[in-house]
Amino acid sequence: MELSLLTLETYSKEKLITYLNEFINHDFSKVVQLLYRIDVSEAKLKKVLYENLNEDAVHLIADLIMERIAIAKKARASFSKDDNNAANTENDYPINHDDEGAERL
Repeated sequence: MELSLLTLETYSKEKLITYLNEFINHDFSKVVQLLYRIDVSEAKLKKVLYENLNEDAVHLIADLIMERIAIAKKARASFSKDDNNAANTENDYPINHDDEGAERL
């Protein structure tokens, strides 16, 4: 179950469900580790499972994982844009390196 987040991002929901079923049946602790590693809230998981008692838990878990992956992708894209903007801004305002001892921001 040592998958990277980037690998999980490539999985379809069906492939993720197959993957999760394999570990739910053979080593549930791996599923728990995955949920922890990708930061799926235990409270949210319990709430979703409780509110959907008649649905297949693996489908619900897969939805939570896919939701979390989408949030991570969006955050990475946002930081990437911020980094590009910061690089462009630095070129607009050159830093004066001649004033020794001056506080630099």
